[in-house]
Amino acid sequence: MPPKFIKFHGFGNDYIVIDSGDLALVEITTTKQLAEFARRICNRHYGAGGDGIAVVSASEVQGADFHVRIFNPDGSEASLSGNGTRCAAASIYYRKRWMERKLRLSTRAGIKLYTLQEQTGMGRYLFDSKLGQPEFDSASIPMITEEPLKKVIDYELDVDGERFPVTALKMGNPNCCIFVADFEALDWRKIGRAIETHKQFPDRTNVVFVRVIDRNTIELRIWERGVGETEASGTCSCAAAVAAMIKGETERLVNVLMPGGRAKIHWRGDEDDGEVVITGTAEVIYGGEWLTQPS
Repeated sequence: MPPKFIKFHGFGNDYIVIDSGDLALVEITTTKQLAEFARRICNRHYGAGGDGIAVVSASEVQGADFHVRIFNPDGSEASLSGNGTRCAAASIYYRKRWMERKLRLSTRAGIKLYTLQEQTGMGRYLFDSKLGQPEFDSASIPMITEEPLKKVIDYELDVDGERFPVTALKMGNPNCCIFVADFEALDWRKIGRAIETHKQFPDRTNVVFVRVIDRNTIELRIWERGVGETEASGTCSCAAAVAAMIKGETERLVNVLMPGGRAKIHWRGDEDDGEVVITGTAEVIYGGEWLTQPS
């Protein structure tokens, strides 16, 4: 029997959600096989097309309800995807595998909490998602610098002979943020591609271009590690918001505008738990069966 999948999107960031048990039926179980499957099904000409896949399984981690693995279109496995895991959470409710308001998903970046705030019709879900605490030191990002840095703020990064002030942090994944006044004033796609694989980011990095509109609003353009240009990204939007906050550009609650839509990001204070919470939607697009046989 061919494995079934459901495609969701969060602000235009589209993910193919599939159960690990369905993949096991066609003997797709190893990381190498999952990576190849992601490359094939995410292809927008020869597959279903997507910014990644989310593989859902029962969790063996204490305190988690389900486990999610995220693979990028190039076959690499991400530690976390804000939109991808939110799509996975939506699929669990859509399939009626979970009925409680709070859902805990184990990921490579730890257990994340998803609180269902609203369900519209049969396929649109609004969640508050706690994605963890940001990490700022260069070793944790990881980013290679001349000497270890507690925070990477406005660091002068040489990119093919041109220098850019970057603010970097880890928000589940490595993120490199560049603040700009006008997206059209630079070739951000070219720069993003170059920085993604920059030698100072040994695990590669997401690259986020940030325009501050006011103390409560920022706008982004996103070059995502292993994906390229994307309409939106949960972890990138969280990282960009936190970067703006530590630079003193915004308050700790901001609206983030992306080509795919608007998210709300709240960096909770240390008196709470210091976690970053993103409020956003996940919507079902279609379901199908993967008929192509494994190569």
